[in-house]
Amino acid sequence: MTRCANGLLRSILTLAACAALAWAGPARADETLTVTGSANPTAFFEVLMSAARHANLFAAEGLTVNEHYTAGDMKQYGAGGAAGVGALLVGDGKGDVATTTLEPILQGYERGLRLQSFFMRVPQYEWVLAVVDGSPIKTLADFKGATLGEMQAANPAEIVTTAFAGAGVKKSDISYRTIGHGADAIAALTSGKVSGAVFPYMELASYEVDGAVKFRYFWDPITKDIGDGSFAATPETIRTKGDQLKRFSRAMVKASILIRENPALAARWYLQDEGVPVTPQSIASEARLIASGHEQLPADDPLSKRIGYTPPRAMDAYIGYLVDNGQMAKRVPAAAVLTNQFIDYANDFDHAAFIAQVKKMR
Repeated sequence: MTRCANGLLRSILTLAACAALAWAGPARADETLTVTGSANPTAFFEVLMSAARHANLFAAEGLTVNEHYTAGDMKQYGAGGAAGVGALLVGDGKGDVATTTLEPILQGYERGLRLQSFFMRVPQYEWVLAVVDGSPIKTLADFKGATLGEMQAANPAEIVTTAFAGAGVKKSDISYRTIGHGADAIAALTSGKVSGAVFPYMELASYEVDGAVKFRYFWDPITKDIGDGSFAATPETIRTKGDQLKRFSRAMVKASILIRENPALAARWYLQDEGVPVTPQSIASEARLIASGHEQLPADDPLSKRIGYTPPRAMDAYIGYLVDNGQMAKRVPAAAVLTNQFIDYANDFDHAAFIAQVKKMR
């Protein structure tokens, strides 16, 4: 019988709830999907996959989902950076589903890469400009002459900071320095080695929760509400494995609702998978991080029947934004890089009943 998780004592309620959520026999070979990405997938992607595994949501859909992460640098795909690793590998047939930002899909199109985003897992633009609270920088104009930290070369820093143009700050007025992430990034930011950073919002939020650092954020008004983290596949995979992809999408919808409605349980599962000591304190910390980033969860509105949906107009607007800022040579038709064909199926269940069910899980 399938269990929700290993290594930790589970209450009878949790076991019963997991059994009710999902029971399916072993998936057939043709029911297997491989999800491919960089060696450092974003935090919420890892939490999504962890919740789906532990709650047996993939098994409920008759799927076996394998995860494959690899290190690499995708400078040839510009602002996508390391996120482009999954896009390139899936484009080369070395995986079925890429976890990626949009930039590698869009910029890669000009280079012959053919992928379509089919599920938006981060509905809010994940890259943001920030300074430590207490910094003398109060407005965009104050960034003139600043050095900004980035996790690694080829991240979307220059795209995010195009907002400077309206404040009279030119690209040449800003310089960038690689500061890594975690303790190294916190040290660079708090010591004044850099004036601020262009990082994924959830990375900075984790520093606030775990590192007692407070930030002041500057969101680009154009990109703020455009999703930029998706699951993507080649048109051929969408054609030949569409049935599997729609079931994968439903598992992701349910996982995102579970995380939204029961963050403590999702946090416990995630910490266990990461090999982090599972204590009341670590669970509470991770749950606070999940709650702080609720706008970057696919199920920020858990009752929505459009979880995972990408408005074509938003995709078209972002394509135009990249073109206008010199990140792409010409526009790509949104339909060439986007499909929402699995969203209706993925949301075709009683959300309210599922919410009530996952809230009871412990």
